[in-house]
Amino acid sequence: MSSSEQHTNYSKIALDGLWHNNPALVQLLGLCPLLAVTGTVVNALGLAAATLLVLLGSSFSVSIIRHHVPASVRLPAFVMIIASFVTCAELLMQAFTFELYQILGIFIPLIVTNCAILGRADAFASKNPPLSALLDALMVGLGFAAVLVLLGAFREVLGQGTLFSGMELLFGAAAANWKITFFTDFQVLILLLPPGAFFGMGLIIAIKNLIDQQLKKRTQPQSRKVAKVVIHKTPTH
Repeated sequence: MSSSEQHTNYSKIALDGLWHNNPALVQLLGLCPLLAVTGTVVNALGLAAATLLVLLGSSFSVSIIRHHVPASVRLPAFVMIIASFVTCAELLMQAFTFELYQILGIFIPLIVTNCAILGRADAFASKNPPLSALLDALMVGLGFAAVLVLLGAFREVLGQGTLFSGMELLFGAAAANWKITFFTDFQVLILLLPPGAFFGMGLIIAIKNLIDQQLKKRTQPQSRKVAKVVIHKTPTH
């Protein structure tokens, strides 16, 4: 076991996946399905669930075999593993949420080419033990899902005046009453089109950058105070 595997910072893994290294907001990976299917919250949840399942399964599997795969076939092996779990996700959606699967269409099979999943398999899972790989996959998946749901909610509310419409496609007939109607005579229809997806994504990224700037400003004065105290305490000869 390498030293990197012995000293695992789980809190850093969690924060990187959810915020500091979020695949959608920072790395800007997997934007094609993210922008295409987020017209409603239920579509976003469906893609998020499938992506999270593939992330967890592929990262865990890659971590287990990391010492047994030659470097020359590493990437093809990872793609085959990811494709296997995407097939499992497709079959599960066809069995339990067929109508939602039809709505998401080609974007479920395209998870195989999602750079965020292949990137985590190659950059992290192939170099870390299974527990760390699972945690990283979970946090990255949740971070990606949060952006999906947030963008889907933004577009659904302003685009068609509702929230949680069509949730029965994912959670069954019991979720038919979850729909919330905010207004019926005002819709920003462009938000349901591709340009609206780019606008909403840009707005979310801008808000994250503003939050990061504010956090950085708060930490800078504290670091300066600590530096001054250290300078004053330095003994003279």
